[in-house]
Amino acid sequence: MRLPGLRERDAHAREAMDDPACDPAVLERTYERFELVNAVVSGRRALYRRWIRPRLRAGDAVRLLDIGTGGADLPRRLLRWAAREPGRLEVVALDPDPRAIAYARSLPPMPGLSLVQATTRELVAAGERFDVVVSGHVLHHLTPRELGAILVDSERLTAPGGVAVHGDIARSPLAYGAFALATLPLEGTLLRGSLIRPDGLVSIRRSHTASELAAAAPQGWHVRRGIPWRLELVRLAP
Repeated sequence: MRLPGLRERDAHAREAMDDPACDPAVLERTYERFELVNAVVSGRRALYRRWIRPRLRAGDAVRLLDIGTGGADLPRRLLRWAAREPGRLEVVALDPDPRAIAYARSLPPMPGLSLVQATTRELVAAGERFDVVVSGHVLHHLTPRELGAILVDSERLTAPGGVAVHGDIARSPLAYGAFALATLPLEGTLLRGSLIRPDGLVSIRRSHTASELAAAAPQGWHVRRGIPWRLELVRLAP
């Protein structure tokens, strides 16, 4: 397998699901498969254990914002885990894309989950605040200006004592090769008719290295490395 050049971020590559003309049936199947794929690659369990569960175990009521929620598979999983804890978790799942919110709303409702079609800027204007602000695999979709804006909004949306955690892929040849090989046998079966494999490979090409992400972030943010090939851009609110 020949790997593309990964020394520099490919900011010009585009994921098919970001295309407004994307086939609705293909997009829906992609949202459906996210739950399975993200269970392996997104680091969501580590996110929960480190940043959310300690607050719930202290008996706190935790209000969480998931930015760019897509099909809302992450909030649903977090709420299932949180149901075992003494504290209470409430999640606002946010996405400006009407297609994503329409799909998420087509699923059975879940206690504690609110689905909102809006931008982070609109929530800032509304005076919203959250104990935990997260996103998963969103940063690599953004232009440098959009990345800066979402980080500024995240700071404003995080309540005092809260935390903002943006998880994404760490670009590397190993990450690209491993994803390509792992998904190849599934292309005609589990992932058939979805964009998981082609868009996933584009995502890795568009993603940052740890040093690139640290350089792009404002003061007060820091980068944590995770497994497998994960980055977290974190800010603890004073």
